[in-house]
Amino acid sequence: MDLGTPDRVPLMCQLSIGHMLLQLGVSPVEFWHDPHVFASGLIRIREIYGFDGVLVSLHGHDPDWASRIRQRKKTADGEEVGWKDGTRLLYLHDDMPQPMSEEPPRPSIGTVAEADLPSTIEYIPVSQGLRFNIHPDHKFDVLHRVRERVGTEYSLHGEVTSPFDYFLDLFGHQEGLLNLINEPEQSKRVLRHFGGLIKELALEMCDQGVDAIKISSPFAGAGFISPKFYREFVLPFEAEIARAVRGRNVHIYTHTCGDISDRLEMMLDTGVSGIECLDPPPLGNVELDDAKRRLQGRGFIKGNIDSVNTLLTGSEEDILRDARRRIEIGKEGGGFILSTACSVAPRVEREKLRLLREAVERWG
Repeated sequence: MDLGTPDRVPLMCQLSIGHMLLQLGVSPVEFWHDPHVFASGLIRIREIYGFDGVLVSLHGHDPDWASRIRQRKKTADGEEVGWKDGTRLLYLHDDMPQPMSEEPPRPSIGTVAEADLPSTIEYIPVSQGLRFNIHPDHKFDVLHRVRERVGTEYSLHGEVTSPFDYFLDLFGHQEGLLNLINEPEQSKRVLRHFGGLIKELALEMCDQGVDAIKISSPFAGAGFISPKFYREFVLPFEAEIARAVRGRNVHIYTHTCGDISDRLEMMLDTGVSGIECLDPPPLGNVELDDAKRRLQGRGFIKGNIDSVNTLLTGSEEDILRDARRRIEIGKEGGGFILSTACSVAPRVEREKLRLLREAVERWG
């Protein structure tokens, strides 16, 4: 991340919740909600795959979470839980929880006043309709548990979510994108508000001793918005967060899915230390050698093995060949971490993913 050349190319992949659940064999409800189970699971996953760091993708677990359950029953797919607040979720054995309750009505951007917006970040917008609540008194317990267990031998990464994600979560994807066109100034007002709150959260996270923070920004690629809209509605608000974190001498990097070749330089214009994902064809449009040439000396690259077409469906020979090629391209001049592009798919076999450790030891 310092853009130096290490003794060996580091290895650290982001894993889907479904993949971790299948490898760990734990209750999906407990893995999602229990801080002890979640922290232990992250540490065990690092051990299984020989990763050089741990990403803590969820934080703010409520230690008293079980007392909020009204009803819990096992199903063929996982566990169904009814909560005392009236919400119901299906916790799958191989995926993220699926909301079963009706979504509350979404506000109109024209009626949202400053007083209607939150005064602090109270949740993580994991996916449409699924939020992970952040307990204000236990925001970083999981980070502390992981650090206590792994020490400083392994890199510890926290995660925050882009203001653009909070914007889409608030208004819905379709209405949110229309707001950018029809109500650009109102949209910027909301984005600016969330950006300030996320900056505060990220700075608090810096104080917990993390080595890096990931900005999850999955919807900022070409599949959703143009480069013009990226520069207008994403860059300035992520830049505020990035500058603040770098000011604390902590690294920060952006994760954006899909086609991003048309905005690689703009992503680094936010001031982040590096970029994660860089999906190659056919999932995206980034060629590693091109990205390496364009970004050399400006920021590190964390990527970019295709989790589906290489790890899930490829043979052992395919995987090692692909990993070797990416290592040889990426390690030139330093600033490279071998990783999958997007998250490791749930059904990727353990032994296939373990080949990446072999690859960095042989060629990294």
